[in-house]
Amino acid sequence: MYFAALLARTEDGWEASDTELDDVETLSDLTDLAREASVDEDTTVLVFIEQEDAWFGVVRVDGEEDPRIFISDATAAARSSYGEILLTDELLGREPGAEDTIAALEELVGLDGTEDGEPDITPDNDNDNNDADDDGLDDDAVPAGPLGDTGILADLGLPEAELLMLRTDALVEIADALGAAEVLETVR
Repeated sequence: MYFAALLARTEDGWEASDTELDDVETLSDLTDLAREASVDEDTTVLVFIEQEDAWFGVVRVDGEEDPRIFISDATAAARSSYGEILLTDELLGREPGAEDTIAALEELVGLDGTEDGEPDITPDNDNDNNDADDDGLDDDAVPAGPLGDTGILADLGLPEAELLMLRTDALVEIADALGAAEVLETVR
């Protein structure tokens, strides 16, 4: 089960609204949604996304600046359609569009390196432990654990170290640190 909410900072404190992410397909869509919730063009808007006890993400949009993202568990988020929105190529340190290029190449060439209909005559080298290609690492793997801007909320009252320690009920604790617990609870 997912929970998503927007918190917009105003002169009088924070305003919260729950949000549906059904029409959000990209980070750009999510950023536009956040900007629509802002009171003025310089307003800070936070987007909270949480999948029960698996992961949470915070996207911070300050006016027209690029969004800042923090994800509590990138591996868990990668298994979620909403998490995939936050796991951009830039956040993962990949070349933009690299995933599309890899998928296209995999379609053109069989994954085992043989032509269709050709037998696989790769020797079985179970005793060869010096194989440089089999180091157990996948270049396209999503890193385990937290990912993104750990200082995303530091100037709002939640230091990096505390953000990294959050696990369950994280959004409640974040809202409490920001002084927005009551308004977040109204949309929860």
